[in-house]
Amino acid sequence: MMDISGMAHVIVTAGDFEKTAAFYRKLLPAMGLTIVSDTDEIFYCVGARTAFGVRKPHDEFRGERANQWRVGLHHYCFRAKTRETVDEMHELVKAIGGTIVHAPEEGPWAPGYYSVLFEDPDGMRGEVNFVPGKGVLAEGAEFRPR
Repeated sequence: MMDISGMAHVIVTAGDFEKTAAFYRKLLPAMGLTIVSDTDEIFYCVGARTAFGVRKPHDEFRGERANQWRVGLHHYCFRAKTRETVDEMHELVKAIGGTIVHAPEEGPWAPGYYSVLFEDPDGMRGEVNFVPGKGVLAEGAEFRPR
């Protein structure tokens, strides 16, 4: 069996690169990620055993918005170490102009699952969750998608 230690990075392509990169310039450093590239083509941060980037689109796709039900990325989710971090993220996303899809709430995905779901300026959905213990890997737990 291979030994994988986690997700290395996620890169999304923004329809409005300037507006979306501005959103992530506030969001990601507040989460402890370090900016390693900030150009007119890509914004990229690394930290917390992962990385997240935003790329400029090709000209013919400029202005398009994300749709989580089309082929491609449905949403991304960062794991918080506490429920309080989920609450703090909710306040931060509101303050920097994100759209809250749902405020912090418990969900059916795993025992103790607590999350906030939001959209960036391009409509890309992001989530921050907290799951205590082993989550769906705990004995007797089950994954319960909606």
